[in-house]
Amino acid sequence: MPTLKYSPAEITNAWQAASILMDYPDESLLQRLDLLGEVAASLPVKVGAGLRETIRHLREGDLREVQSEYVDTFDTRRRGCLFLTYFSNGETRKRGLALLRIKQVYAKAGLNLADDQLPDHLCVVLEFGAITDLASGLKIILDNRAGLELLRLHLGEVGSPWHGALQSVCATLPPLKGKDHEAVQRLIAEGPEEEQVGLNTYGMPDLAPMPGGA
Repeated sequence: MPTLKYSPAEITNAWQAASILMDYPDESLLQRLDLLGEVAASLPVKVGAGLRETIRHLREGDLREVQSEYVDTFDTRRRGCLFLTYFSNGETRKRGLALLRIKQVYAKAGLNLADDQLPDHLCVVLEFGAITDLASGLKIILDNRAGLELLRLHLGEVGSPWHGALQSVCATLPPLKGKDHEAVQRLIAEGPEEEQVGLNTYGMPDLAPMPGGA
């Protein structure tokens, strides 16, 4: 496992909190905000600050409006996609193989997903890393680092309240290296690959195109 700045406990607490905060908001999430706030306050400032930012928005917002904002942020914009292998594989058959590899990692660790869960959803990966296998979860994230960073940049650009939670996750990761920077820039310029097969082949709804690009 790469050398990390924070302890395994700090990373797993941050990932667990982020996985909850970045999932679809409902009443049960609102009831957990106080506990999540305590977790965020216990973390190093650079990690906990973003979590507290997202918690503040969720606490102050109207639930229906927050739910609508969530759908607009993550379900209608390609750069807001929460499915990590989409960024590296796009609408190609290669994505099916990438999903299979992640499912095999989960199966080896004894985790079996529900039929309606895709293994590359960010919240699923974070929860897996936090609860089941940090090293394997970290590898999945680092293998898809460029897409994760593109998502972080996009959430920052649109002023999304979920930017803070993702910023906290990225703060726990090793610094970006040259190849990662290049991959992010390539994704910004070109977007994910495209092929004449829909993402719904892999259980993912079609996404509306982003203005001016992928």
